[in-house]
Amino acid sequence: MTMKVILQENVEGVGHLGDLLDVSDGFARNYLLPRQKALEANPRNVKALEHAKRVMAEKVKKEKLEIEALAKKMSAVSVTIQAQVGKDDKLFGSVTVKDIAEGLAEQGFTVDRRKIQLTHPIKELGTVAVPVKLHRDVTATVSIHVVKKQDAPQDSGEV
Repeated sequence: MTMKVILQENVEGVGHLGDLLDVSDGFARNYLLPRQKALEANPRNVKALEHAKRVMAEKVKKEKLEIEALAKKMSAVSVTIQAQVGKDDKLFGSVTVKDIAEGLAEQGFTVDRRKIQLTHPIKELGTVAVPVKLHRDVTATVSIHVVKKQDAPQDSGEV
């Protein structure tokens, strides 16, 4: 005998959240149902699952549109980072993800620095396009300008 169940969570080797499965009666009664890992797939529960999936799909679609709008705004922004340079315009240190996140925060964009996809720290002056992954399907590209930090003009003593 088999029983139709709707999984309430991911079950290793069985299926994922929301899956509608045929499992043996014993497995369902003795393992899935008592541990609340599944619901019996009666018409009422199936309707509730379909409704929940539709609501989730709408919510995901709306969030994605908002994130795409944010990505468009973020891609139009450029961040200028001043860095100390030594002889031959070599940077002291490097520009890291943390510096980029702070630069974006100054522009009004709060971004988790783990989402900034900098393959390696920036070690020279110039402009670099850095991808920022906002969503699994949405990536913004921010241009980072690394410029020389202007020191206070030194008085050479000449007249």
